[in-house]
Amino acid sequence: MEDRVRFALEKLLNIAQEDTGQGRRVVNFLLAWWNADVHGGFDIADLFAVDIEVSEDMATIFTYLARAEGAVYPSDYRGEIESIIQCWRPQTDG
Repeated sequence: MEDRVRFALEKLLNIAQEDTGQGRRVVNFLLAWWNADVHGGFDIADLFAVDIEVSEDMATIFTYLARAEGAVYPSDYRGEIESIIQCWRPQTDG
C-alpha cells in the first residue's frame, strides 16, 4: 500500500472512532470494504455529508482499489477494523 493510501486510510480510521454523523459515514465506507455482506454497504450519497477532506480520502481509497489487480483488504489494520466493528456493529461477529 502506497504511503498516500495508508495516510488516507489512517485518517479515516481515526474519524471512524468518533461518535458523529461523519464518523458513522466513514464507518459505513470502511466496513463496506471490509465485508459488505455482513456489515452493510456504503451509500454513495454519504459523500455529500462528509467534509471535503474526508471525501478526498475516500476517493484515494476508491482509486487504490480500482487500480488493484485483485481484491485487497486493509488486513494490516485488522485490529483497528475489529475495534470499529465492536463499537459500531456489536451484533455481528466480524
